[in-house]
Amino acid sequence: MLVKSYAAAVQGITATIITIEVSCNKGIQFFLVGLPDVAVRESHERIISALQVSGYKFPRYRIVINMAPADIRKEGSSYDLPLAIGIMAAAEQIDASLLDKFMIMGELSLDGTLLPVKGVLPIAIKAREEGFKGFILPEQNAREAAVVSGLDIYGMKNIKEVIEFIDGKRQVEPTQVDTRAEFYAHQATFDFDFSDVRGQENVKRALEVAAAGSHNILMVGPPGSGKSMLAKRLPSILPPLTLHESLETTKIHSVAGKLSKDVSLMAQRPFRSPHHTISNVAMVGGGSFPQPGEISLAHNGVLFLDELPEFNRNVLEVMRQPLEDRMITISRARSSVDYPAGFMLVSSMNPCPCGYYNHPERPCLCPPGSVQKYMNRISGPLLDRIDIQVEITPVPFEKISERGLSEASVAVRERVVKARAIQEERFRAHGGIYCNSQMTTKLLHAYVEPDKESMAMLKTAMERLNLSARAYDRILKVSRTIADLEGARDVSSAHIAEAINYRNLDRESWGM
Repeated sequence: MLVKSYAAAVQGITATIITIEVSCNKGIQFFLVGLPDVAVRESHERIISALQVSGYKFPRYRIVINMAPADIRKEGSSYDLPLAIGIMAAAEQIDASLLDKFMIMGELSLDGTLLPVKGVLPIAIKAREEGFKGFILPEQNAREAAVVSGLDIYGMKNIKEVIEFIDGKRQVEPTQVDTRAEFYAHQATFDFDFSDVRGQENVKRALEVAAAGSHNILMVGPPGSGKSMLAKRLPSILPPLTLHESLETTKIHSVAGKLSKDVSLMAQRPFRSPHHTISNVAMVGGGSFPQPGEISLAHNGVLFLDELPEFNRNVLEVMRQPLEDRMITISRARSSVDYPAGFMLVSSMNPCPCGYYNHPERPCLCPPGSVQKYMNRISGPLLDRIDIQVEITPVPFEKISERGLSEASVAVRERVVKARAIQEERFRAHGGIYCNSQMTTKLLHAYVEPDKESMAMLKTAMERLNLSARAYDRILKVSRTIADLEGARDVSSAHIAEAINYRNLDRESWGM
C-alpha cells in the first residue's frame, strides 16, 4: 500500500513542505531515499524501538520511503514521527484517511517519547498557508506553534498518543494561546532599569539618542565605569516590539532552537552579548547545516560587543555588510540562505591596554604609541558605521552614595517612542526606512537642513577638532534624532553641537 504523510524542512526562516511517500510490499528490505542526512537515516532504529516499547510491531515488509522533493536535503531527527506514522499507515496498521489533513513533526526517543524540535513556528505558518487542518508535534513545542491562528495544534507526549489520535481512539484538545494578551502582558517587564544607575547622565543621554534613532554606539571608558551596566539597560528604553517584529524575531529563535518551552511569542527585544572569542560563523551564521548567527539572533534588538578591540578583526569585518544591508546571505555550493540582521550595535572598550588613559585620578601606564595601536584594532570602515562615540569617566563617590533614584526607564522610553513615531511618519513613503540611522544621502539632504549658524558651527568644529570627513553625515543624522526628541521641526545649532560631542574618536588628538 502507498500512503503519504507530511512534514517540512526549514531553510533560513521559511519552511518547505516535505511529502513522505511510503510503499509497503512483500519482502524484508528497508530503503530511505530523497537526500536524507545521517540523522534521518538513523531514524529506522529509533522507530523500531519506539514502536516495540509502545506495544506495536514494526511491519515486516519491503518498505520504500521517498522524501519529496528529492533535491532538498533533509536534516535532523524531526522526521522520526512522520516517518513512523507513514510506515504504520502503509502497513495498514492504522487508518490513513486523515494523514493528508495534518502536518506531523517530532523526534522519537527509544521508549516512544516525543522530543522537541527546532523551527516549529515557520513550519506552522507554512502549514496554515498550505491549508492543513492541524499540526501534530511534541507537547513541548505546542505553545510555540499555537501562536499561528487558523491551525489546530495538537501537542503529544509519545507516539502511542499520536497513533490513537489518528485512529480516532483518543480525543485531544488543541492547544490554545491568547497571543495578543500574552504578548502585551510581558512587554514592560525588564530585569534592568535605568533608575539603578547612579551618575553618568551624559552617557544616559547618549543612549537615549541612540535608542531614538537606532544609532550604533560605542562607549569608551576605564574598567568599572559602568559600560556593561548601561548597555544591559538599553532594551528597557527601546520602543516595544510590534506584533510583526515579534513574529519575525520569534521565527529566528525558533529555527535556532533558542526558545524555552514556556515561551510562545517573544515580547521583548533580544539582547545578545557574545564573548570576544566568538568565531566568524558563530557571529554571522552558517556552518555545515546553516544556522542563524548572533547578528540574526539580535534582529530587532541589541548586539552588545564588550571589549570591542579584543574581538578577532575578521569577526568584526564580516559585520560591515550586515550593518548596512540589515540582511546576511549564507552561500553554499548547493544553495544560499538569507537571515534578517537588523540589529542595533552597542559596543564598549577600554581607552588603552591598561585601561586608564584619560582617567581623572589614575595614570596611564602604557608606553608611547600603544594607545593609538590599541585603537587601530578597530578598522576605519567599521568605526565609520558607529554613529555615536561617547567617553565615560568613573562615577565619583558622592554620586554612587546618593540614595535618590535616577530617572526610570519608563520615562526615557516614552520620549524615545514619541521620537520614533515622528520618524515613522516622516519615512512613511520610503519603503524599508523606519528611523534616522537608515537615511540615505538623498533623504539626509531632504530632511536635515541646518541654518547658516549651524553650518558655520559644523565647519568650525570639523576644522578645529580635526574631525574626519566621514563624520559629517553621522553628525547630521544624530542631530536630526536630537531634534526629534525635542519635537523640533528643524535642526538647530544646539542639536549640531550635541551631535559633534558624540564623535570623540574622530578627533586626531585622541590617543596622542
